[in-house]
Amino acid sequence: MATRDIAAAMQRAEAVLRRRPDMGLHDDAPASASWKGGVRIMATNPNGKQIPTDMPTELGGTGDQVTPGWLFRAGLASCACTCIAMRAAAEGVELAALEVNASSRSDTRGILGMTDADGQPTYAGPGDVRLQVRIAAAGVAPERLRQLVEDAIRCSPIPSAVQFPTPMALHIDVAAA
Repeated sequence: MATRDIAAAMQRAEAVLRRRPDMGLHDDAPASASWKGGVRIMATNPNGKQIPTDMPTELGGTGDQVTPGWLFRAGLASCACTCIAMRAAAEGVELAALEVNASSRSDTRGILGMTDADGQPTYAGPGDVRLQVRIAAAGVAPERLRQLVEDAIRCSPIPSAVQFPTPMALHIDVAAA
């Protein structure tokens, strides 16, 4: 889709939401995951698209699929990249290049339920997350591109969920074996 088409779509959506702000709040498409044996899992979206995951051999998997942690980083990078592209289109900036790399550092002891030297549970999530953005647009000042990226990241759902605590409700149904 061309930059002007993306910008026009965003303007139409914004016009509707200015008239009806209540239409902005919606349930996101759920993701389902099913155990397929071992530590192999099949994630499925409501349209039936499936993504298999597995763990590395060091954690009992086969290592032949992406890990759930990688899917998290892929979602983070993809969401950030999408929002940057949308912001660029809204500002009339024709991108020549855009690439986002999401990386993190984690402690495997957390996923194993281990404690640290003080007896405190080791955090299972990433201890830090980094986004590296490479962006280029002919005739656009570097400072404007930096500001565009910063503004887009502030509006990007997954980076926002990483930066700010998001409440999570846990519901458990125990089924008969």
